Amino acid sequence: MNWLPHIKGFTAYLKLEQSLSKNSVAAYLADVEKLQQFLNFAKQDKNPTKVVAQDIRDFLEWVNQLGMLASSQARIISGLKAFFNYLAKEDLITINPCLLINAPRTTRKLPDVLSLTEINQLIDSLDLSKSENIRNKAMLEVMYGSGLRVSELVELKLSNYFADVEFLKVTGKGNKERLVPMGSSAIKHLEIYLQTIRHSVKIKPGNEDFIFLNRLGTKLSRVMVFMIIKDLAKAIGLTKTISPHTFRHSFATHLIEGGADLRAIQEMLGHQSITTTEIYTHLDSDFLRQTITQFHPRS
Repeated sequence: MNWLPHIKGFTAYLKLEQSLSKNSVAAYLADVEKLQQFLNFAKQDKNPTKVVAQDIRDFLEWVNQLGMLASSQARIISGLKAFFNYLAKEDLITINPCLLINAPRTTRKLPDVLSLTEINQLIDSLDLSKSENIRNKAMLEVMYGSGLRVSELVELKLSNYFADVEFLKVTGKGNKERLVPMGSSAIKHLEIYLQTIRHSVKIKPGNEDFIFLNRLGTKLSRVMVFMIIKDLAKAIGLTKTISPHTFRHSFATHLIEGGADLRAIQEMLGHQSITTTEIYTHLDSDFLRQTITQFHPRS
């Protein structure tokens, strides 16, 4: 059966009514596509309005047998619930077939974190005689200094950089904007990049406002940021598996270890729920013991 009209309507709903970002919309559509692939594989030529709860259960059993992680399964269920909720809102179905489907229980994996020494080693390993490394240093300083997601980093605009008050305006998930403070080191190296390297780049039309540019004069891609960090880790012999998100994890963890307020960190990271931020409270026992000793009234 033809799913295209329903998927087009769902896409418009996510973009216009839910105001989701391109990446979020793509993730939801991928979830729906997986269900459609399964039904085709199972030779069930069904219109989405005819899908029932047993189809969803069979689908989940299928992806589980494929070895998909529980966290990925939970994410897919969330996407499918959104799709069938949309169909219900449009009066195309009366009951959401995902309504009584429970997501598999997931364990919260603690993110990898770099020590301050490791972060310094990565940044200091950059050969600043190469112009791209002056940009890369500014980029890493901003990521670690403000806790940005890689998608937020590559989308940073000059018009949203307020050096005089040391803040960035960042567009995060769901196109939600927030103000993020910058550290002095991040500002210093960003200014060096802007004044010495970016200033001389021949910028392609449409990219004039993006802060971080490649040698072709277009905005830096997410993949390029991943590659830069992977190459740096390899160059210094770092055995940890790291990504741009590792800098964000490290930013949050180091703030908490320094005694920063959890809700302030929540605001800076752009987390909707405080429980998401709480994953960063994986502090070592010595720090926790020291905190009790120093601040508890009966210690």
